[in-house]
Amino acid sequence: MNSVRVRVPCYPGSEMARIVAVANQKGGVGKTTTAINLAASVASRGHRVLLVDFDPQGNASSGVGYPRSKVELSVYDALCGDVSFEDIIRPTEITTLFVAPATTDLVGAEIELIGTADRQRVLADALASVVDRFDYIVIDCPPSLGLLTLNALCAADGVVVPMQAEYFALEGLSALTATIEKVKAAFNPRLTIDGVLFTMYDARTNLAGQVRVEVEQHFGDKVFDTSVPRNVRLSEAPSHGKPVLLYDFRCPGTKSYLAVADELIARLAAVA
Repeated sequence: MNSVRVRVPCYPGSEMARIVAVANQKGGVGKTTTAINLAASVASRGHRVLLVDFDPQGNASSGVGYPRSKVELSVYDALCGDVSFEDIIRPTEITTLFVAPATTDLVGAEIELIGTADRQRVLADALASVVDRFDYIVIDCPPSLGLLTLNALCAADGVVVPMQAEYFALEGLSALTATIEKVKAAFNPRLTIDGVLFTMYDARTNLAGQVRVEVEQHFGDKVFDTSVPRNVRLSEAPSHGKPVLLYDFRCPGTKSYLAVADELIARLAAVA
């Protein structure tokens, strides 16, 4: 894969990208898997998509072919102002999908941002230079509600919340929605929930059905009709540095994320 810097063309008259944060402070819910495969699936529909890895673990980067050893410039460098955001963007195997990679250096950014004026808007300001070059920007947030996630929520237009169908996940969902409402009131009035997505879903269990009913009672049509099942191929794909649609196009994981992407695109088009 070509690892040199790329210049993403700016299309005259293009609209600003829809910025979608994939967030859940509870770990192990398929957050990064969702960020990678939602971004790849939307890109496969012909849209220009930028995947922003905003998690210091860097798993979204390695999941599209950029392990730490391949990353020369990262989101951290752009946040520090050492380079422009455009300078860190890299191509992927999908021609319409690009990535802004992260490394563990991003841990330092959270500490360094504390003393910065408007520290919650550093990511939004950095993205401003490229927001007209994409149709969608998907941000993979860290599994916490710290300053990095706050930056992502302040930059975003909407949030996709992946969750498992278990009762502990309901508690985490309540905490996240409370945070979203606070960010909306204080910093970002346009912020909304674009969707709640059930991941690692097993429709055969009573518990899964009960949790889904309870979430639908609170979020209504914000819950995606499509659920993502547990799928071995979906779990294997990151170790090959590929979104699942490039690893196994016919597997249930690929079909699910393509359906989620279609739902999201249709939803956003309906409210545009």
